Amino acid sequence: MLWLVAGSAELVTGARVWIPDCVEVWRVAEVTRSYKEGDAVLHLRLEDGSALAYPIESQLPPLCNPDCLSGADDLVALSYLHEPAVLHSLRRRFVEANAIYTYCGVILVAINPYKPLPIYEEEVIYAYSGHEIGDMDPHIFALAEEAYKQMVRFGKNQSLIISGESGAGKTASAKYAMRYFTTVGGCLCDSSMEEKVLASSPLMEAFGNARTTRNDNSSRFGKYIEIGFSQARVTGATIKTYLLEKSRVTFHVGLWGVLPLHLPGPVHCRPEHQRRG
Repeated sequence: MLWLVAGSAELVTGARVWIPDCVEVWRVAEVTRSYKEGDAVLHLRLEDGSALAYPIESQLPPLCNPDCLSGADDLVALSYLHEPAVLHSLRRRFVEANAIYTYCGVILVAINPYKPLPIYEEEVIYAYSGHEIGDMDPHIFALAEEAYKQMVRFGKNQSLIISGESGAGKTASAKYAMRYFTTVGGCLCDSSMEEKVLASSPLMEAFGNARTTRNDNSSRFGKYIEIGFSQARVTGATIKTYLLEKSRVTFHVGLWGVLPLHLPGPVHCRPEHQRRG
């Protein structure tokens, strides 16, 4: 993550900065006395009105963005792009606008609401179809539309990289992207493709799932789902690559001879000495 910290010339009386907090992670404070190079402390006033002498150690605290930029739908628009600014902007969008998606350039940041939202219906899919990124609110459908459009226009393979911590909603995001492709481009399959792909999850999970503090059934592997198209219509999907985090698995279920026969696509398991730890 890029860090832009305040310079001494910017820390004048009235400037607002972010300071670490053990409860709120980051909190806002206002400079009450202009900082001069060499000062050991920075005189601040917290939002509750209390005074604070903030010790200056390795670097000055990061500056706050103007209120007009807080909650922007693209983090690139922020004057200062650092951890507290990103967290504050995401929190404000989520709490005030119930918006779980935010752009950061060509990257889409998603917050798991842990509840169903009425933003994935078929009419929403067609609303994003044919539009450029930035024309409408940030959404997983906007990225799926961009990938689909580039594939059709240039005839080249496209990739959507979905990453995040345990319980962040990676599987759900992949499902919505696949639903977009099958709805906009049509599907030559006899049933829902995303349901077929997700139906393999219980078998895949037998390789190595684990309980974490945020997810009782967290996968310890990565999946590369390859979606096939013919004349811009979906023909099917296969799981092409399987990476197991061997260091996090204590034992293997005895299904090695059975699993490859039941998966919807080929599974390439590396030899034991080649697997990632």
